[in-house]
Amino acid sequence: MTDTIYAADFLITMDAENRSIPDGAILVSGKTIAAVGTAGELTKAHPDAAVVRLEDRLLMPGLVNAHMHSGLLRGTAEHLPVWDWLTLHINPMHRVLNAEEAEVASLLCYAESVLGGTTTLVDMWRFMDGSARAAQTIGNRLVAVPYVGAHPDYDYFESLDDNERTIADWHGKAGGRVNVWVGLEHLFYADEAGQQRAIEMAKRYKTGFHTHCSESNIEAAEFDKRYGKRAMFVLDELGFFETPRAMIAHAVWLDESEIDLIGRRGVSVAHNPVSNMKLASGIASVEAMLAAGVAVGIGTDGEKENNNLDMFEEMKVASLLGKLKGLDAAALDSWPVLRMGTITGAKAIGLDQEIGSLEVGKKADFIAVRTDTPRMTPLFGTGEYFNLQHNLVHAVRGGDVDMTVIDGEVVVENGTLKTADIKELIARAHSVAPGLFARRKAWLAENAEGSKQWTKA
Repeated sequence: MTDTIYAADFLITMDAENRSIPDGAILVSGKTIAAVGTAGELTKAHPDAAVVRLEDRLLMPGLVNAHMHSGLLRGTAEHLPVWDWLTLHINPMHRVLNAEEAEVASLLCYAESVLGGTTTLVDMWRFMDGSARAAQTIGNRLVAVPYVGAHPDYDYFESLDDNERTIADWHGKAGGRVNVWVGLEHLFYADEAGQQRAIEMAKRYKTGFHTHCSESNIEAAEFDKRYGKRAMFVLDELGFFETPRAMIAHAVWLDESEIDLIGRRGVSVAHNPVSNMKLASGIASVEAMLAAGVAVGIGTDGEKENNNLDMFEEMKVASLLGKLKGLDAAALDSWPVLRMGTITGAKAIGLDQEIGSLEVGKKADFIAVRTDTPRMTPLFGTGEYFNLQHNLVHAVRGGDVDMTVIDGEVVVENGTLKTADIKELIARAHSVAPGLFARRKAWLAENAEGSKQWTKA
């Protein structure tokens, strides 16, 4: 095993001080970061190490996508409010989706992600044996969250039996890059027995629990109707916050008391700004959550409600939406947003001791971003005009990523996917998508009102 020094014009560590190192470098030994410093220091201290010099590049931790869905519906379910979108497009798709289509979707989405600098994904999807195999092939780090419906009206999603089997088969596999959590599409997609079994499973297998909640403003009224309480208090009293790690996707419509509760209970949130805008769901109170100690990561949500998986774009929108929320141009500054996309996102999924920053002992998950582009110009890596963080959040796009390394393995080099043929993945998606759409169309022809949304209490 040869140790390798990766050296670039600048290195951003995302450690506790957000340390930036001009002419910075990291020493990678196997899967692990063994040293961090200047290129001169590391080459002198480790003369036998191979050296990869990345000119006109910036090194930083790989991005963490805290909530996404694989899929093949991009650009086909547009300009709809969330409930029409669900009943006429998304849930009917789940009724007819097959395992091959699901795996092809994951292969394509994971390839898109690593090409854009995302090294870790929390994917809530179907037939997740295929997703785990896709991660094994592409090389990304994956938190697999089966898309579970545990209610007779939602028996066309994954079941808790499927979820449990996926934990048994894949948790900790692919060299530790694949982990499996317990998932529910939504609390209302589970009956009481299903809710309690989901909690018990997460506790028994010591995994995280993930669900959508408080995405739309109509949910608060439904929670009040069913339980007489706001959503976070319901989840807490049912026992979901007693699981080893609970993470809520969206959390747009939380009030101050709910934010205080999840801060005290150690619940994390996956913020999905582009999706929340596209589906007109609302603007989450991210700054209030961060102030309450909530670990808020950033997610793209699915390809169908975004319509891409570019985490650099997502960080920009998160910052801008935070400013719009409070009509405060100083809100959600670049550093906290960059942390949300890296180390805070890693904390949200319980992996901040392993990934999310470039520090000794952590996994060698990092990316190289081009600095020789108009978007990164002018670039000041030192002095009073220091602007690396601002350019990364507000200017860079995923296509500016030149190299992606995960577990010490080069997955993307010179902007090219090394672990699979991207053209072949695109061709496979084109070959299976028509059948999926045809079956959904046939189902909708017999069920003109679409899928039932929300069970009766």
